[in-house]
Amino acid sequence: MLQIRFVALLSLLFFVLVPVCQAVAAELVVYSSRKEQLLKPLFDAYTKETGTEISFVTGKIDALLKQLKEEGRESPADLLLTSDAGNLWHASMQGLLQPIRSKVLVKNIPEHLYDPQRRWFGLSLRARTIVYSTERVNRNDLSTYEALGDPKWNKRLLLRTSNKVYNKSLVAMFIAEEGEEKAEQLVKSWVDNLAADPLAKDSQVMDAIVDGQGDIGIVNTYYFGHLMRENPNLKLALFWPNQESTGVHVNVSGGGVLRSAKHRKEAVKFLEWLSSEKAQNLYADVVLEYPVNPRVQASKEVAAWGDFNQNKLNLSKAGELQTAATRLMERVGYN
Repeated sequence: MLQIRFVALLSLLFFVLVPVCQAVAAELVVYSSRKEQLLKPLFDAYTKETGTEISFVTGKIDALLKQLKEEGRESPADLLLTSDAGNLWHASMQGLLQPIRSKVLVKNIPEHLYDPQRRWFGLSLRARTIVYSTERVNRNDLSTYEALGDPKWNKRLLLRTSNKVYNKSLVAMFIAEEGEEKAEQLVKSWVDNLAADPLAKDSQVMDAIVDGQGDIGIVNTYYFGHLMRENPNLKLALFWPNQESTGVHVNVSGGGVLRSAKHRKEAVKFLEWLSSEKAQNLYADVVLEYPVNPRVQASKEVAAWGDFNQNKLNLSKAGELQTAATRLMERVGYN
């Protein structure tokens, strides 16, 4: 009788504990520099589809990287999601990300949008392109990034501060593309044409154009999208430069699996889901960015900005050459 009771007790414990173990396994912890309102719809959709619960911590990327370094292998985080390839590169160089072997990610994401060592993958795409006043600028007068240094744009160009990673990455890509000497000449020509001191945000660049402080600027496309969504009557438009040569410079919001990941397989599955045709529309649409998966169409709102040829240089260069880019901008007085 005692043996029967013991076997029955073991059976009961098995049925009680197995679901608990499964629940623990089907859970992810995400650290992200992206805002909660941009992430929550994605996490909720994934949980609804798979049953996997996702908890997350948001904050500035520098603070998150510092926290991950301090936590080390004991960190509860499985995934890092952040914007800009430069930030993802820094995370990988600090030893925080592990290589991912996934045929799904390689199939869904173009090669120039992920780390050659596959420690991070782009998941949505933005262009850093020209924005201009439709009242004071003839679209036919625009052509390339380099042409923004022409005398006709003197005292008409507005830029965001060089301290922001988006501009560091942009200049780093110029260095990779043309070499440091030509890149320095390009950035100096921009500084010479500034209508005002560099501004803190892309949105401020566009506001200043609307207010007549300048006529043209360089911004990320999703900032333009959010501003125009709030006020579609603004006299602003985007222009795609370098279409006959190197293409528009692009960057990504992306992610990688952390070395501290306790749920590595589930973390990879989540990244694969984010790259899928089903999820790409949701992921890109929420943030007004372009899908990285070439089989997925951009939302109508984003597609209305027009098609463009993008630069195909691997985005790892945005991180590798960021220190050189920072020094270059300091030399030419781009603050």
